[in-house]
Amino acid sequence: MRGLTAAILMLAAGAATADPVGITKDMMSVTVETPGGAVEIMREQDNDAVIEGDFARIARPCPNFCIQPMIPAPGVTPIGELELLGFLNDPDVVVIDGRVRPDFEGGAIPGAVNVPYTEAADRLGELGCEPDFDGWICDGEGVKSVALYCNGP
Repeated sequence: MRGLTAAILMLAAGAATADPVGITKDMMSVTVETPGGAVEIMREQDNDAVIEGDFARIARPCPNFCIQPMIPAPGVTPIGELELLGFLNDPDVVVIDGRVRPDFEGGAIPGAVNVPYTEAADRLGELGCEPDFDGWICDGEGVKSVALYCNGP
């Protein structure tokens, strides 16, 4: 029994002294205000955590899992995780989840608005764009910048 108690204490001490896992060395988390209240975004703190299941697979056939260009289309500026985290608290930016509704409802970045890619062309007015004979005009006062993410090409 004494050996079991010592083992439990050693495990607890090891967990307590694990190195913290920050977003950056100076940023442990980001708090985002959402309609449902504040949500804290942070990395998994278990130093022994591993990816399992479908996301752990590294060899999937192309298509659908082909390597994609860094710039998917002219006029699109790719961003990284830190830029996206900054946009979540920027009142001049709307973060859009372009996935279909069931995927959004299964889990999304806190504060993101769901505008499925299948509806985007019909919903540009929600972003402040104005209809034009040739499409939409999406500049001027009242038009927010957009950071869009989806699950693939």
